[in-house]
Parts: sequence; C-alpha cells; structure tokens
Amino acid sequence: MATFQLHNFGCRASQSDGAALKKQLLQAGLGEARDTDSTDVVVLNTCTVTAAADAEVRQVIRRIHRQNPQCRILVTGCYAQRAPDEIAELQGVSWVVGNSHKHVVADLLREAMEGEARCLGSGARPGLLQIGEVGAPNSAQVQVGEISAEFHFAPVFPDDRTRPTLKVQDGCNARCSFCIIPVVRGRSRSLPPESVTAEVRRLERQGYKEIVLSGINLGSYGRDLGRRIDFLGLLESILSATSIPRIRISSIEPMDVGPQLIRLVGREGRLARHLHVPLQSGCDRILRGMNRRYWAAQYAERVLAIREQIPDSGIGADVMVGFPGETDRDHSTSVGYIQSLPFTYLHIFPYSPRPGTPAAAERDQVNGQVSRRRSEEIRAVIGVKRQAFLAAQVGRVLSALTLDETQEGGCVALSSNYLKIVMPASALAPNTLVEVHIGRAHGELLYGCPETSPAVRPLG
Repeated sequence: MATFQLHNFGCRASQSDGAALKKQLLQAGLGEARDTDSTDVVVLNTCTVTAAADAEVRQVIRRIHRQNPQCRILVTGCYAQRAPDEIAELQGVSWVVGNSHKHVVADLLREAMEGEARCLGSGARPGLLQIGEVGAPNSAQVQVGEISAEFHFAPVFPDDRTRPTLKVQDGCNARCSFCIIPVVRGRSRSLPPESVTAEVRRLERQGYKEIVLSGINLGSYGRDLGRRIDFLGLLESILSATSIPRIRISSIEPMDVGPQLIRLVGREGRLARHLHVPLQSGCDRILRGMNRRYWAAQYAERVLAIREQIPDSGIGADVMVGFPGETDRDHSTSVGYIQSLPFTYLHIFPYSPRPGTPAAAERDQVNGQVSRRRSEEIRAVIGVKRQAFLAAQVGRVLSALTLDETQEGGCVALSSNYLKIVMPASALAPNTLVEVHIGRAHGELLYGCPETSPAVRPLG
C-alpha cells in the first residue's frame, strides 16, 4: 500500500478542505504515514495570502526532498492555483494541482498507483508514483484551470477530536485591492442549507459538542443560491433543526455583522460568545485605498454594539500594517482607533504584495522595517487590552470545551468567549463541555477548575 502525509497551511476553510482531502486519499486506498522519512507521497495543501506563506511552503518542500529524496510531493491549494510554474520548478515536486482541480487529487494518485501495478505486472522496473527522474528539473505535472461554480469538499471530514470545521461557503466576490483570494478561490458559492444541516446532524451523531462554521466570505452565504436565505437564516436553521451544543462563527466581515446577528448571538446560548470581525485599518484613507466596504465609524458602531449586547464576548480582528501609502499619521490614527475599541485579541499582518493585485502595483510601498515597528506598536496596545480582559474573567464561571491537549498535568479547554483555560487538577476527556470556575489569570492563559472539583492548585 502506498502511503501519504498531508500538511495543511492557512485559514480554517483551507483546513476544512484538507480534512476532506485526507478522507478522499484514505478512500482511494492510500495509508497515512507516521513520518516524512518513510512516506511515498506528501500532499501540501497551501495558502498564498502573504509572501511569508509562500516561503514557508517552499521551505517545507526543500526539507521534505532533503530528508526523503524518493518521496513524491504534490502541491495543491491557493499557492498552487496562483503560481503553478514557480512551484513546478522546485526539486521533488511531482504534481501541482490548483484549487480548480483539488477535488481530483485522490483520483490522480489512485491512477498513479494503478499505473505502478501495471508496471510491476509487466516486469518493468517499478517506480512508485514515478514522474520523471528523482530531482529532474521541470518534471512536475500541472493541473490548474478556471475555478468552477461547483461547491467542492463537502461533507466535512472531521480531523479534529474536539472542534471540526464545516466549510459552508467558498470564494469571494469582493475586490479588496491587496487580496489575491478571489483569484485563487473563485466567486462566492454556498453549500445548500439542507446539506449544512445534514452535516451538522452527522457531526452531532458522532458526538461532537462544538462545530466551527467557516468560509472565505462567510457573510455572503446564500447570495448565489437564488433563494431567500442568508447567513443569519442559516444559523437559525441550524439552531432549529439540530441540537449541537455549540456553534462558533469563524470570521465575518463587518458589514455582515448587523443588529439581528448580534442579538441572536447575545440571546442564544448555543452560539459561542465570540465574533472575529476583520478590520484591516482604523484609518478611513487607508480603508478607501484597500477598497474596503465600510468606514471606520461604521465598523466601530458594530463592535460597540457587540460589547454592549454581549458584554463577556471575545472580539477579534485582522489588522494590516504598512499598506502602500500608509503614513505615520495614518498609522497613528489606526493605533488610536484600536485603542478606543474593546478588542480582546488581534491578528496583525504586515502588508505583503500579491502579484496581480492593484496594491502591488502602487509605487509608495512601505519599508519592511517600518511595518515591523508599526506591528509592534499595535501588539503593545492589544497586549494591555488582552490582559485586562483575562483579568476580568477571574471569579467568573465560563462554559468551555476540553481540547485534545494537556498542560501542567491537567486538561486544557477553550471557553465560549475564546480563551484557553488550564485545569491542572482535572483529567476530563477531550470533547467535554464543562462549566469552569476561573481562579486566576497568568500570561495568555486562565487557570480554573470544574465547578464540582476542588480549588485549582496554585501556580508553580
């Protein structure tokens, strides 16, 4: 039996694709290998949102080829869709398969195995999954085309013992000037609501207590279906048609966080008290250059409404620094804006030019050192906010789900409002919903114990 390893990069939607791809590979007759040194093929499901993401993939390819020169490498995902020829030139790469053809990866490898079997039957020299000679330049097969309107990779294949991701939407119709995702993911398309609820029921039957709904532009859910349903309607459908204890929204654009959605999250205990709302910049001039669809005041109105109606909620955002033309004054405006809002965490990214996007063609690119300095300034601001939010949880009881990880001799859980909790004296099994009394905050973690357990032991 030929063996494979699968490595996922990037966002939750990509992780969901990778889990479904793994299921297809297993169904195609490949066995999952324990380590890179002994596997026949490695599949890399890539991201291309930044230059750093691309560089990480190239580094992994070189490492795999160095450790196991006989191993065949198949590169798929967003980087493969964007720059297939660049990847195909790398030693060790046998296939480059874009998002357009990601759903046929398992068939491609199965055909390769069948070809090997015929080779063995004829007495020819075997070469497992062989394409060209090992290390031969430009020997990779490339399959990349237009992204179809079909929704691929459903149903979900849980590759997580506690919090499987269900991708309900793919692609994006927006045209943010810095973003390559619409090119590599295609137009927005949605998994039909009846398919979504069927998948949630299946995950519930398998014993999962929390699912994460993901998409590339989740708030655009349903607009392509030609029926009267949107993301809010999808949430209401899942809540009424299933009994899954917790539903978490992965990320949703600010203009899709309306009053009805905020009220629903606030009153419905089965929805995680956590919203991630991408910001990018707190400066209107930069937002216009990014071609974002809101003003800073509109964004602030929504975040303040979340805090008012869901006081204990986790509120996160993506923030980009060093966008072309961003001045020190623009940056200061953004820092002050972030300081004024009740964020509990941020994902901070230096701007990275993506070939083919309007922003990449701008002349006034910001120096990398300047971007790094600006990133650190924002990290300092959010660091203070986060510590205050963690401290505010002490003495409270939080609903949390135990994860498949341990720390300090006890289990770790994730709260509804997106905080890690260590329970040093507890040995609860993963995938257990528990009410945790929070005893203290330390660093990036909370410490507590289940309400029925003895008091948490002091920190060492």
